[in-house]
Amino acid sequence: MTQPGFDPTTDGAETTFRDRMSYGDYLALDGILGAQHPLSEAHDELLFIVQHQTSELWLKLALHELQAATKAIAEDRPHMAFKHLARVTRIFEQLNGAWDVLRTMTPSEYTEFRPSLGQSSGFQSYQYRAIEFIVGNRNPAMLKPHGHRPDLENGLRAILAAPSLYDEALRLLGRRGFAVGPERAELSDPRSTSEAVVAAWACVYANPEANWDLYELAEKLVDFEDYFRRWRFNHLTTVERVIGFKRGTGGTSGVAYLQRMLGVVLFPELWEVRTIL
Repeated sequence: MTQPGFDPTTDGAETTFRDRMSYGDYLALDGILGAQHPLSEAHDELLFIVQHQTSELWLKLALHELQAATKAIAEDRPHMAFKHLARVTRIFEQLNGAWDVLRTMTPSEYTEFRPSLGQSSGFQSYQYRAIEFIVGNRNPAMLKPHGHRPDLENGLRAILAAPSLYDEALRLLGRRGFAVGPERAELSDPRSTSEAVVAAWACVYANPEANWDLYELAEKLVDFEDYFRRWRFNHLTTVERVIGFKRGTGGTSGVAYLQRMLGVVLFPELWEVRTIL
């Protein structure tokens, strides 16, 4: 706590910023803090907007880190990917905590401003879609919500045309001499679980000291998916707590749709290998 009457300039603090960059200038806070525009008089609409805007900022950082991790693995530098993946895991820990704040909103409070959302929905998040595509959950049908924005759709198509994070991990396994089977013809298509890949990861786990960077990479991927699954589950429980089994504003079946998403596994062989070890 600052002492009463303390003048920070006596300790060297800068306090004049007429011609210099300030904290708010560097962070462009005028734009960020001025980007909340509730469409109703409901008290809790600001909570809803801030929750989703801050989540999108965290997703932006997660994309940045996932892209760097994918590049590092492709360049045979898996050890460089570990920091990026560890950071993404911590980002999703933050995103999980954010649901606790949103859950302080009751169904009656949400009902006050829900009509203001129109057909907008988190289902339409471009950055969330990009993360799914980058890590390997590839479904070209999910391009449709972004068809009204050619710039966003083209960005997603570019991601689908490139190897995913998991594709690069499997390519690395192949370069290290493990039999991982043929790569699918179209990178944009979903992967099928491969027994060859399960066997390859089993070899890595059976002798971690000889394959330490691959072993560590596998665990970093599992860490990420662990927190990603928790985030999806927390999303589900928050939606059920606030709207029950109503349809989502974007037209999805709401809770039922989110329950289906819980069954999506990003790195299936890394989970299956645990059964056979």
